Amino acid sequence: MGPPDIIVMLSDQQRPDSCGVYGQRLPTTPNLDAMAAEGVVFENAFTVQPLCGPSRATLQTGLMPTRVGCWRNGLALPVGIPTLATRLAALGYRTSYVGKWHLASDRGRLPGDRAPARFGTKPVPPERRGGYRDGWVAADALERTSGPFGGHLFDAAGRRVHFSGYRVDAITDLALNELRTVDHRPRLLFVSYLEPHHQNSLGRVVGPRGWARRFRDYDVPGDLAGRAGDWHWNYASYLAACTNLDANLGRMLAAIDGERGVDEALVVYTSDHGNHFRTRNFDYKRSCHDASIRVPLVLRGPAFRNGVRSDAFVSLLDIVPTLVTAAGGADPGLDGRPLHDVLHGRKARDDVFVQISESQTGRAIRTRSHTYSVRAPGHAARLGHRAPDAPVYVEDALYDNTVDPHQRNNLVADPAFGDLRRQLGDRLLAEVARFEGASPRIVEPAVD
Repeated sequence: MGPPDIIVMLSDQQRPDSCGVYGQRLPTTPNLDAMAAEGVVFENAFTVQPLCGPSRATLQTGLMPTRVGCWRNGLALPVGIPTLATRLAALGYRTSYVGKWHLASDRGRLPGDRAPARFGTKPVPPERRGGYRDGWVAADALERTSGPFGGHLFDAAGRRVHFSGYRVDAITDLALNELRTVDHRPRLLFVSYLEPHHQNSLGRVVGPRGWARRFRDYDVPGDLAGRAGDWHWNYASYLAACTNLDANLGRMLAAIDGERGVDEALVVYTSDHGNHFRTRNFDYKRSCHDASIRVPLVLRGPAFRNGVRSDAFVSLLDIVPTLVTAAGGADPGLDGRPLHDVLHGRKARDDVFVQISESQTGRAIRTRSHTYSVRAPGHAARLGHRAPDAPVYVEDALYDNTVDPHQRNNLVADPAFGDLRRQLGDRLLAEVARFEGASPRIVEPAVD
């Protein structure tokens, strides 16, 4: 048996609790649930940053956002940086990408930014495609070239590929076309959806027409209950979008299994970050809370079988080393580790490290028992857009996840937890030193 085909399906802004395998009562994800019953579910998977561009940069490189140079939206993946695509191409793989890219444009608006290069409504040039050389149907800012029910992407030659109908269905059609491409090589196919992300121009999630009424009887997640936000008019549509994603996962799995068999392809389903529905800040993510940083992660295929549920702490940093290892390459020694090792009790984490930008310049550490975060002092939005890091951070949040799993009681100002805050601060600073090579200070919050 040769190297497996590798298919990555990436949703955008999807909470794990939207999925049956993660506890959703309503029938949202029967195909993911079936995939999980044959594969491996990671119950504690986290993003590296709760923001589209930085997390996607990590998914393509296996490096923390600040190491890539994509620490906020509007900073392009550096040309020539080793990526998942270039690493697998070197192992003999056909590499293809379909959907939302979000890694080509540089804003060029702030001091110190790279020169402007904007591809929001233009084709992404070959050198800015992260090494995907064989198949390409994508848009850098899919929300600018399309709406939920029509628009276009661009093919490898820069020609418009128009579609009508629900966007998730259309992207899956394009991915299925790529799967049908005859090639003697094993394939890497990365399929990136915009949903269930809210439509920026509308300020709400848009599901397939008529589907939201199926989910009006939803259970309010514990972190949202009693909070304002906009989940009241968004959540049923959100579940509808997630259910459509799952239906398209089913289409992909049927095609994959029909072509090569259930044991000969490695399928990965995950998301770039979560969604707190504007209950924690002005936006939908960009915070240290589990609603922002936890993601679904299910793998099925060689080495990931038998319906295993792993409670290991894992990160999106682990995807590139996992896929390189699955393709027969050596662990590339990046910021993450192959999930093969984690699954067998080797190289286990005690915590995950998270960087936060745009809403703040912040850092967080999530352990099994606590979440602890810090942010740079000053005007949050200004600093969060201008600075990748800071020399001084102020304690911002402390949650006891064992007694407060929905993170509703911030203990950061409670003097009874001073020793614990210092211990977690030391752990956080150790992660900053390891991943960033920096030695900032953490100070206590001011007390009125």
